[in-house]
Amino acid sequence: MLAALLAAGLALSGCAADGTAPTTSDGHHAPLVPDSGKGPAGTAAPDGASPHPEGEQRAPSHAPDYLSTFALDVDTASYGYARRALAEGRLPDPATVRPEEFVNSFRPDYPRPADDGFSVTLDGARAGADGWSLVRVGLATRGADRRGPRPPAALTFVVDVSGSMREPGRLDLVKRSLRLLVGELRDDDAVALVTFSAEAETRLPMTRVGEARERVGELVDSLEIGASTNVEAGVRTGYDVAVKGLLEGATNRVVLLSDALANTGETGAEAILARIDEERRTHGITLFGVGVGSDYGDDLMERLADKGDGHTTYVSTDEQARKVFVDQLPAQVELRARDAKAQVAFERATVEKFRLIGYENREVADEDFRDDRVDGGEIGAGHTVTALYAVKARPGASGRIATATVRWLDPESRRPHERSGTVETGALAADIWGPGHDSLQLTALAAYFADTLRGGDLPGAPGLATLAERAEALAARSGSAVVRELAEAARQASRLRTPEPTGEGGSGEGELRSGDPYA
Repeated sequence: MLAALLAAGLALSGCAADGTAPTTSDGHHAPLVPDSGKGPAGTAAPDGASPHPEGEQRAPSHAPDYLSTFALDVDTASYGYARRALAEGRLPDPATVRPEEFVNSFRPDYPRPADDGFSVTLDGARAGADGWSLVRVGLATRGADRRGPRPPAALTFVVDVSGSMREPGRLDLVKRSLRLLVGELRDDDAVALVTFSAEAETRLPMTRVGEARERVGELVDSLEIGASTNVEAGVRTGYDVAVKGLLEGATNRVVLLSDALANTGETGAEAILARIDEERRTHGITLFGVGVGSDYGDDLMERLADKGDGHTTYVSTDEQARKVFVDQLPAQVELRARDAKAQVAFERATVEKFRLIGYENREVADEDFRDDRVDGGEIGAGHTVTALYAVKARPGASGRIATATVRWLDPESRRPHERSGTVETGALAADIWGPGHDSLQLTALAAYFADTLRGGDLPGAPGLATLAERAEALAARSGSAVVRELAEAARQASRLRTPEPTGEGGSGEGELRSGDPYA
């Protein structure tokens, strides 16, 4: 039943105009499309880059104004922080609401590729009057074998022990989280520990876990609160330790655990960002940001992770910590892609207007899609990435709506690869709120919820009360605890909004629960 719920309504690449069963780009290469060595906007391939990398699947050229290009993003912190704010009886600051993070907090059951690349899935449905529809682009990587071989991890934990971390649910939660993770790491993994308040201190240089598992646990238990928050000192020292302890052939990553409320040192972030960017380019060291606390420096943490080719999440409970540190981080040590970008080319003959929902901070110039010097996103094993578009088709149009292409670099060889998928007008014939679209409905609810919280005006959006009702109905059909949490968040937002707006609404992420189809 769960598989049917998730798979229902998917119109994958190559969906016929009559809505019949499609095929998906699951790792089988389509024929190359000749393009005379030009990029998608008619620009030349970048210096030193082959116009046709081995294994590449090329989409045809399109006019620049019908292209949408962005770096892949799997951040989820925005939704987690919004849920906490709503649970405490306050609406989140609209500036902290990023729809793509609400959407990507759920994991649709996209087909997985047989190899280490991406599957590309497109589907859609009508979303109200005036010819508007929602078109979803779904990307997925093959999961990791938790007991199989993988590259070792070299993780440098940078832990905020400043005075603001004294609040319950901050340092105490971080300590329990690290204890959980240390228990999950393998003997050939390595860890280092840096703490910071007014200054930074190296508590443990890079050390193999098998030699020091108990010692690491004791160090974590001994962490105590200090004074002010010098994030710059913590990040700088953390990267010093990571570079000194760099392990060749390993996944080298800095894990920053903080409320990111910088008040000492370089609080403007530019010096920190420059250092993170340098070590990412030189040594491939990435950054994973874990946010905590009811007051949280969301913007700073997101900027740090984006510059570090990593991602962010937010935890406020032990259950969320277990999701991140037990179920996600150990599996995601195995990278599938570096500098991953997506480009969606809409067909002028069938599409009148389109709008990408979110991803404003991850936009990439269309002509830079195939410039591999331009930063993209790091994607681990078992990840899904979803982008949702509001699309207005031309009246009576028939045929292809869009072609989505993902480009990435192999983590080891750094060779570029591409895969593509398409969606046709026939995929948009049904109403999104009708039967058979549960997976797409969940994505739409997440996007509408976020857009409403930040004051948007997406076509076809329900009000918050209606959104909550639809989320509750979806939770009842699927048995999903995380969808119930989404419904409750929408209810809380509806109660806090006075009066209830007549337009839009939305939805969000969820916590991982065993057996939950959407976690």
